[in-house]
Amino acid sequence: MVNADREKTPARLSRRAVVAALGAVGSGVLFAVTRTGSASAAATGLDDPAKKEIAMKLVSSAENSSLDWKAQYKYIEDIGDGRGYTAGIIGFCSGTGDMLDLVQLYTDRKPGNVLAKYLPALRRVNGTDSHAGLDPDYPGDWRKAAQDTAFQQAQNDERDRVYFNPAVARGRTDGLRALGQFIYYDALVMHGDGDDPTSFRNIRKRALRSAQPPAQGGSETTYLNAFLDARVWAMKQEEAHSDTSRVDTEQRVFLRKGNLDLNTPLDWKVYGDAYHIG
Repeated sequence: MVNADREKTPARLSRRAVVAALGAVGSGVLFAVTRTGSASAAATGLDDPAKKEIAMKLVSSAENSSLDWKAQYKYIEDIGDGRGYTAGIIGFCSGTGDMLDLVQLYTDRKPGNVLAKYLPALRRVNGTDSHAGLDPDYPGDWRKAAQDTAFQQAQNDERDRVYFNPAVARGRTDGLRALGQFIYYDALVMHGDGDDPTSFRNIRKRALRSAQPPAQGGSETTYLNAFLDARVWAMKQEEAHSDTSRVDTEQRVFLRKGNLDLNTPLDWKVYGDAYHIG
């Protein structure tokens, strides 16, 4: 893993500002999941196990410069983005609440685990970049916990609750197939779904000004291009996200090829590095 290539976001808490609300999304509370009568509804969605594995690898190529997303359970460092420690398979942060939720879930399932003693400190540092009560042993204990399959499963479950399931649900509501659902997922991972102009929901609103999704009678390709245009605009508002290659040389490559079902083989580049899934 090349940690230097990991995405760095600014200090404001936009990426995970509404973690609890997003959890409700995964249960269908915020996004009403409707199945259209179109071919897109019958197509294999991103939650198909094989498609989901592809999605995990695609995100890992951008977030960790590696297709081995399962190697990231143990990942932890402060990347200097104002969010304290960033860790795990989707970049849970000590400063934004989702790391606290993860460790709480792990502790609910396995009391007395090696990270349980840090819960009071995680509550105190939430909303800050502080390491108070975490240093010097927290990173080492995180890596120890990452060897536990119960902690790995907790990471999987929180990733799905907060990011993956909401993306698939919203994508299906909009009549999008696997590629569109992945495009939504990647945007949620980076931008979260807060109220700021660069959040997922506002990227989507920006796209809707110029195109309609299939569920509203629009062209899937035209709409996804509009969404990616809006995504690039959002990325360029933040210096840390100004390299848009995960859109330009990954997602647009698949879209130009008409690969709306995200079928293999897939070839793409992120930050100049080439990747392949056969």
